[in-house]
Amino acid sequence: MTRIAVIGTGGWGKNHVRVLSELGVLVAVCDLDRSRSEVYAKKFGIKGYSNVDEMIRSEALDGVTIATPASTHVSVASKTLRAGINTFVEKPMTSSVQEGEELIKIAEASGKILTVGFIERFNPAISELKKLTKGGSLGRPILFQYDRENRRGDNITDVGVVKDASVHDIDTARWLFGEVVEVNCRAEANVYTNILNDFWMTLKHQSGLEVSVFSSGHASWIIPFERVEVIGDHSCIITEELNRISYTLGLDLPTQVQEFHYLPPTTSWGVEEEDRLFVDALIAKKSPPVTVDDGYKTVEIIEALYRSAKIGKPVQLPL
Repeated sequence: MTRIAVIGTGGWGKNHVRVLSELGVLVAVCDLDRSRSEVYAKKFGIKGYSNVDEMIRSEALDGVTIATPASTHVSVASKTLRAGINTFVEKPMTSSVQEGEELIKIAEASGKILTVGFIERFNPAISELKKLTKGGSLGRPILFQYDRENRRGDNITDVGVVKDASVHDIDTARWLFGEVVEVNCRAEANVYTNILNDFWMTLKHQSGLEVSVFSSGHASWIIPFERVEVIGDHSCIITEELNRISYTLGLDLPTQVQEFHYLPPTTSWGVEEEDRLFVDALIAKKSPPVTVDDGYKTVEIIEALYRSAKIGKPVQLPL
């Protein structure tokens, strides 16, 4: 039997707890808030811990899912990897490029899996978007634009709105169109003046395609608070939220619409698929679809964006 534990059960972690329990592989949870871990332990009939070291000593684990604050990813993941445990860490993989390089070395020395939670790769609407853009139906992509709104950017001051939310947009752009060779960014501290929370970002890919991303950390979160628009040869694709995709692939063709509102949230968000693929990778002893390189390069792109905003000009990649 595959044995997996979840570290960090608040916020996003509770989704992994439920999905991994349904997959029949969850054996333990760990949270600094002991009362929270005890609630989940009782609900799912598993062990509850408030100390990661104690859990590692007490449980024979094949894998862990880390859903703690991003600023703790390196400290927690380094413990699990050094203990010989395959590790799934939520996005962003690390808070900085330096931390990313450190964690990669630890993962390589351990010989264990290190993968990152980029759920939007597994969302039905984004998966359909990839099929259309990569299958040739769109023609040549000319414009690719993301718009993302967050309600309370001041609540994620440990990494900011780009690493916390727009990290998905940046990863998806790289997943669809390949490596980013240059970035340009303007950033402002509006509303919450203690942190940059409005970002106008451009990612230039090796193909020459430039992807535009706008991210705000103080919007009202009016639906759709996440939107993608792609324009090709007499073609257009629009996703709204993670539940709907509309596309027209020719001047004389009707608009096609696919709705995914009927799906459970963890399905439409992509949590179920990414957790299943992590379990499959452990069982088959194979590489997961999201690699450690994917996690590192996204952090590197974001660091380049912040540098660009600071110096007021484009920054080349790799750093």
